[in-house]
Amino acid sequence: MEAAHGRETAPPPADPPTSSGRAGRNLPVAVAVGAGLGALVLVSLYTIKEIFLGVMTFFLAYGVRELSQAFRAQGIRLPQVPSMAAVVAALVAAYVAGMFGLLAAVALAVPALLVWRMFIGTRGYVRDSTAGLFIVAYVALMGGIVSLMLSADDGAQRIVIFIAVTVSSDIGGYFAGAFLGRHKMAPVISPKKTWEGFAGSALACMLVGAGLVPWLLDGGRLWQGALLGAAVVCAATAGDLVESVIKRDLGIKDLGTLLPGHGGVMDRLDSLIVAAPVVWLLLELFVRTT
Repeated sequence: MEAAHGRETAPPPADPPTSSGRAGRNLPVAVAVGAGLGALVLVSLYTIKEIFLGVMTFFLAYGVRELSQAFRAQGIRLPQVPSMAAVVAALVAAYVAGMFGLLAAVALAVPALLVWRMFIGTRGYVRDSTAGLFIVAYVALMGGIVSLMLSADDGAQRIVIFIAVTVSSDIGGYFAGAFLGRHKMAPVISPKKTWEGFAGSALACMLVGAGLVPWLLDGGRLWQGALLGAAVVCAATAGDLVESVIKRDLGIKDLGTLLPGHGGVMDRLDSLIVAAPVVWLLLELFVRTT
């Protein structure tokens, strides 16, 4: 990794060999926190959907804070205030006004970030502004797509499918990797991931998708759910690897400590963020909103 001063530094220590799950975590605590988050999601979705929108907006805005702190350690001054505002605007606009609202919020966020950073000074302007634009694309735009799913008449069911199928990638990969993992997938990026774990993730995603899509969505078919699961495992794995690259480049193991047993918010949302547009697009093709 090239540090801010141009000198090459060593990557963070590799995690102990294990499955494609997260090594070194307190599993009981991680399960308890995950169950609590799952309960929060279900209660908010099936009572008042706007509560889920508020929870999601809070977590993604907090994720921007985590990324801002991680960037600052490398001398990158992320325009944090407009970046967080872009996330809030994108999620709310997408929920209220659909794709037009999402694109409008993202389009307005770009000049706002550029102008905000301009008044801080010229040194590092391109570097810092680029980091801000990365946040808009990685967090605001992807999070806004989740709002698009939520805004549908059957939005609660779509979100449940999206989260359940994506989370099943972690669960299937963890157990398959723990018992069968032998062949490393990307040892330089993520030493924990194995091809056996990936196979377990794929099987879990396809089974969960095949079960939930026809059950929760009118007109949903079993084969559509299986296909969605196959697409999600690729997107979720890519999202996990992308965040691993980000953390190795920044020289850190976790982006935060807010969620015991999981790390930071972005450590938990990495696969969900990248899987979101895949799930949204496939569900739009398979089951039209009314």
